[in-house]
Amino acid sequence: MQSLLAISRKIDAFNTWVGRWLSWLIVVAVVVSAANAIIRKVFDVSSNSFLELQWVLFSVVFMLCSPWTLLSNEHIRIDIINHSLPLKLRGWIDMLGHLLFLMPFTLILLFWSVPFFITSYRQNEQSFSAGGLPQWPAKSLIMIMCAMLFVQGISEIIKRAAMMRGVIPDSNANAISAQRAAELEAERLVMNIAGDKP
Repeated sequence: MQSLLAISRKIDAFNTWVGRWLSWLIVVAVVVSAANAIIRKVFDVSSNSFLELQWVLFSVVFMLCSPWTLLSNEHIRIDIINHSLPLKLRGWIDMLGHLLFLMPFTLILLFWSVPFFITSYRQNEQSFSAGGLPQWPAKSLIMIMCAMLFVQGISEIIKRAAMMRGVIPDSNANAISAQRAAELEAERLVMNIAGDKP
C-alpha cells in the first residue's frame, strides 16, 4: 500500500503544480478581455482572435484544472445529503463513484476525443470566424483533460482504499470538521447581528 501511496503522492503533486500554474491564465484572460474591449471602444477595431483566445484560456483553466479540483475535494456534490451520511458509507460512495462513473467516463471520452483531435489536426481546422484561431489546439484540451482526470482518479482510488484500511486519515472527516466550523461561525455571526438590533 505504501508504494501505491507514493505513486498517488506523485500524481497529486503533478496535478497540483499544473492546476496552480494554469489558474493564472484567468488573469491573462481578464487582461485579453479588457484589452479587446478597450481597443474595440477606442479604435473601433474588433478582433475575432482575441475573442476566441478568451474562450480558449477559460477552457484551459476549466478543463485542465479539473484534476486539481477533484484532488482538492472541491468538485460538485450534493453536500446536504452527503454530510448527513455516516463516514464509512461516504467512503464507499466515493470509491464506487470513482470506479463506476469517473473512470469509465474518462476512458470513453478519451477513446472518442483522440480521433476527434487527430482529424482536426490533420485538416488544420480553422475557426469559422474571419481572423479566428486554429481549432485543433482547443480540441486537444478534451483529450488532455481526460488523461489527467483518469490518472487523478487512480490516485483518488488508491487514497480511498488506504483510508478504508485506516492507513491514512479519512478526508471526509476533515470535511465534516470544516463544515462544523463554518456552521459555528455562521451561528456566531447571526447572534452578533441579532445582538446589534435595538
